[in-house]
Amino acid sequence: MADLRAGLVGYGQMGRNHARVLQQMAGVELVAIAEPDPPTVHAPGFAFVPDVDALIAAGIDLAVVSVPTAAHEEVALKLASAGVHTLIEKPIAPDVPTSLRIAEAFDSAGLVGCVGHIERYNPALQELKKRLKQGEIGTVYQVATRRQGPFPSRIADVGVVLDLATHDIDLTSWVTKRAYVNLSARTANRSGREHEDLVAAVGTLEDGIVVNHLVNWLSPLKERVTVVTGERGTLVADTITADLTFFANGVEPVRWDSIARFQGVVQGDVTRYAFEKREPLLVELEAFRDAVLGEDVRTVSIADAARTVAVATAMVAASASEETQTPREPD
Repeated sequence: MADLRAGLVGYGQMGRNHARVLQQMAGVELVAIAEPDPPTVHAPGFAFVPDVDALIAAGIDLAVVSVPTAAHEEVALKLASAGVHTLIEKPIAPDVPTSLRIAEAFDSAGLVGCVGHIERYNPALQELKKRLKQGEIGTVYQVATRRQGPFPSRIADVGVVLDLATHDIDLTSWVTKRAYVNLSARTANRSGREHEDLVAAVGTLEDGIVVNHLVNWLSPLKERVTVVTGERGTLVADTITADLTFFANGVEPVRWDSIARFQGVVQGDVTRYAFEKREPLLVELEAFRDAVLGEDVRTVSIADAARTVAVATAMVAASASEETQTPREPD
């Protein structure tokens, strides 16, 4: 069977990573990249074309879209109209109505349309989700995430909520299989840009699970941590190192009287799990390829991505109004 002919729209920082992975994937041939200002020096094996129309004319089966969020709709609708299966980098769109228009275009054409929420493919989070499903920590009480680091100069059209917090919103719903019920938040703009560069949010998922997200572009410390606490202990996923650590509740009695009177938990065994670690972007693009071939579907749907945008929108609104918001389920 001939390789699927792939195209890439956008050759920025993330686009370069997509190009690298697409070139090494089995069953896929990277044919061309749509980039109006291509570099003079680049890896061999593919051509640059000026825009998405020229990319479609090159004859492609699937495409990856890695351009600024504001351009997603125009590019996605052209690809859907041309019958091209498409993976669009997150966030899917700057608002819910745009997300739904993109979803409808691919659904009505019978095409695979999916979104690059790459954290779902991080081995630490996949292992965490598996262990939650197995009931390793029992009833989940709280999910806390920290995602902070220096400002990425490549981002200009959205704030830290849509660009970074959408990772945490999506992964939180995904690992718990619970939707957001309400959200409160505070944002700040400390760098003088148009959009917010810091957010602290707290909310509730279905079944009363408490969540909080700390996200910013202002820290020299780069951190990507998800902490899930339950009745039997805590799981901590570090998606930079792809490590997952389990802190079990202690079972030995406490014989120190002043501490024993505290009716809480004590620390028990600490275990760092060993599991296979593959590059998340490669796993994500393999899932996209397999979906196009009609095989195992492990992609993030545009409908899921639209729900993430709805929660992000509620987060921004909660900060602006200083009132708790209830995310609206996309129609």
